[in-house]
Amino acid sequence: MGEVINRRIKHGQTKTRLYQIWRKMRYRCNNPRNVCYPNYGARGIKVCEEWDSSFIAFQNWALNHGYQESLSIDRIDNDGDYSPENCRWCTMEQQANNRRNNLIIKYDGQTKTVAEWSKLIHIPRHRLYKRLENGWPIEDALTLTEYRRDRRKT
Repeated sequence: MGEVINRRIKHGQTKTRLYQIWRKMRYRCNNPRNVCYPNYGARGIKVCEEWDSSFIAFQNWALNHGYQESLSIDRIDNDGDYSPENCRWCTMEQQANNRRNNLIIKYDGQTKTVAEWSKLIHIPRHRLYKRLENGWPIEDALTLTEYRRDRRKT
C-alpha cells in the first residue's frame, strides 16, 4: 500500500571513493579538529559554495572532467580554493610534483622539481638533493656524472 522513503539518503553514493574524496576535501577545509586543517582551512583554502553544498554538483564536475578510480583531486594553484577552475584529476606522481614544499629548479629554459629532473637525467633524487645541498652549481648538479673539486666555482 504505502511506501517508506528515507529522506536522509539523497544519492546512495556515501560508500563510493568519489564521495569519500568530496567528504575529506570538505573536512580538511571546514573542520578545525581535522588533522589536515592547518594545511588547508587554516591557510584560508575553501571549497567553492557549489561543491561544499552539493555532492551531486561535485560528482557531475568530476565525471565530466576525467575522474578515474586511480586518480586523485589536485589543486592547480596550491594556495587556491577547491573549485572547478582550480582542480584537476591527476596521478599521485603528478600530485607529488605540485606540492608547495618542492624544490624547483630552473635550468636551460625549463622549470621542474628535483624529482622531475632526477627522472629526466637519470640521477637518483637523493643524489641530486645532496649535490645541491653541498653547493654544486645547478648546471653541474644536473649535467656531471662526477664532480671534481677543481671545477668548483668560488
